[in-house]
Amino acid sequence: MVGSSTGRAGLRLAAVAFVCAGLAGCASSSYDDDDSYAGNGTQAGPRPIASGVLQCVPYARDHSEVKLWGDAYTWWDKAQGRYGRSHQPKEGAVLVLYNYAGPARGHVAVVRDVVDARDIRIDHANWLDDGAIYTNDPVRDVSPSNDWSQVRIFNQRAGTWGVHIYPVQGFIGPGTGDDPALSDVPVAAAPRKNDAIAALLANDDLGPGTN
Repeated sequence: MVGSSTGRAGLRLAAVAFVCAGLAGCASSSYDDDDSYAGNGTQAGPRPIASGVLQCVPYARDHSEVKLWGDAYTWWDKAQGRYGRSHQPKEGAVLVLYNYAGPARGHVAVVRDVVDARDIRIDHANWLDDGAIYTNDPVRDVSPSNDWSQVRIFNQRAGTWGVHIYPVQGFIGPGTGDDPALSDVPVAAAPRKNDAIAALLANDDLGPGTN
């Protein structure tokens, strides 16, 4: 009976781990005080971290003008009065995802490029709970009103769009205070970028993905 109970407990733990793995993003900034990582984040595609786990918070802070600390889900409120906040993307701004698996589940990423009114590219860490850095990662606004309140994120490991829709709290910075450059004017359409990832998005019907 002891062995059977232990086995059931193990199965429950495995099930929980599986569910958690399916929900990407940074639950917290447990490694926020770890300043041992130094990199320029310019590589294309994922880069595993050799030791420890690089969380999204220190990566976003080190690769943007937004110098905030603490869990990702606290960044939006902490930015008030210190950095410009917007509901439209801008290069160099920090994208804030929130409340997609409970109120303490958040993720921050740096906007690398604004492709058009519905598409941006981001650089971020630990999106797939693997401690890796993902650069030039496509993000698609799928909100009905094109207000960037809901997005899908491309899974570079699988080479397909993720299946989950993530709520967006907004974009922080660059700049401080009520920066007029961060007004909620819709982003003007621009030509699609011609790169390796763009080729993967040629048939971007947002079909079934893996994340």
